[in-house]
Amino acid sequence: MPLPSLVPKDRVFFDLFSEAGQNTLRAARMLQAMLESWPDDQGYAREVLLAEQEGDRITHDIIQRLNATFVTPLDREDIYGLATTLDDVLDYIEETADFLGLYKIEAPMAQAQEMAKVLVASCEQLAAALDDLRNFKDLEKYWIEIHRLENDGDRLSRDAVASLFANGTDPMVVIRWKDIFGVLERAIDATESVAHILEGIVIKNA
Repeated sequence: MPLPSLVPKDRVFFDLFSEAGQNTLRAARMLQAMLESWPDDQGYAREVLLAEQEGDRITHDIIQRLNATFVTPLDREDIYGLATTLDDVLDYIEETADFLGLYKIEAPMAQAQEMAKVLVASCEQLAAALDDLRNFKDLEKYWIEIHRLENDGDRLSRDAVASLFANGTDPMVVIRWKDIFGVLERAIDATESVAHILEGIVIKNA
């Protein structure tokens, strides 16, 4: 049995990850609201951008603390991977919001709204898992649900793209929405990547 370290481990990482999880969830909810109300933006695009910038700050704080901390509560590669993959989720959320304005989308598609619901549900599971991370216990339920949601997201994405080609839609509209569906799918996939890292952390610390 390994001897306990005489150097205290910096537990602030857990607070930062909890903060990151809540911020990611806020961005996902703003994107969902944006897709529900589009083209009446109501300032949601700005809120998503602010959340993405806040995510950058949290990621910077985590990595800066990682570089300055001798003994960490998690493996260094897991801290780095968790921080950067959470940042990926936010980047994809912000990119989706950006595309709606950039591509001058006239009205939202129901499939995009459904994918946003899946993304929010997945981010809810992530935020709850990150809140509970410091205990390394009872986290399995979160990543199991995230995996299930990711499968739902894949199915919705396939159906959405198929619908674009099935209805004789204008080719430019097809290209724009195919991009949006692709970024939404990558956002959902990134939540599963975070779940994989969390699963590995729990196994290491069991």
